[in-house]
Amino acid sequence: MSSHDPSSLTDLHSHLVPGVDDGARTVEDTLEGVGRLWDLGYRTLATTPHFDGSLTLDEDRFRKAMGPMDQGWEHFCELMKARFPDLVVFRGHEVMLDVPNPDLSDRRLHLAEGPWVLVEWPRLQIPPGSTRVLERLVEQGYRPLIAHPERYHGIDPELSRLHRWKEAGAALQVNLGSLVGRYGDRARTMAFRLLRRGWVDCFSTDFHGRPHLEPYTLEARHTMTDMDGEEQWRLLTIENPSRIVRGKDPLPVNPLEPQGGFWERVRGLLGLSKA
Repeated sequence: MSSHDPSSLTDLHSHLVPGVDDGARTVEDTLEGVGRLWDLGYRTLATTPHFDGSLTLDEDRFRKAMGPMDQGWEHFCELMKARFPDLVVFRGHEVMLDVPNPDLSDRRLHLAEGPWVLVEWPRLQIPPGSTRVLERLVEQGYRPLIAHPERYHGIDPELSRLHRWKEAGAALQVNLGSLVGRYGDRARTMAFRLLRRGWVDCFSTDFHGRPHLEPYTLEARHTMTDMDGEEQWRLLTIENPSRIVRGKDPLPVNPLEPQGGFWERVRGLLGLSKA
């Protein structure tokens, strides 16, 4: 199947290259993890090992760190060709913005070698000047896709910092597990608040490809269905991830406005305001 299949899921954030980070440890982990995603309906995957942005500022350190990543990616592609020949796979990295001025010119760091780069802040903390960091990346021609914004500490109650990220040209990727409490009530609350405002640009699994971990796709879909969010689900798991991996802008997503008692119960449980 091609990445343009209108009914298949696309995932932009996973850790399935064996033995290169805290994701899949072994070939068996990789094959089992990819098999689970295939069974859930994913037909396009960008797998994204962790990579520190500070490494891009030192040519020797960058080369030494990228070597195992290149080898791991080649091995991953061989495994996919042999076991999942109809799966479309792209390379990417989850780049930690541990310095304010990383050099993202190497296309291996990008999602499918396009303009989008999956980025995260260190230690789930938002550093001072985060918006200016994103603005500089956009000025250089890169498009930041911010991994799991719902999980960061230091977000103000009005979400103004996240709004400034969006205004700077960044997109927001929420983890499916956040919708079902995988990362705790705070992350779940924040995920729903972002959906309520229509600020989420795509969902991803952030699946680390080990047997005791889950991608949470079915559980998250059930949650969205219960909240009358089928259209948002389609955009966030099919249309927008496919557009991003093809170098395009995500489409706007309407604010999640579920009807009836379910939303009232969620809002009560999680302390969500009506604003």
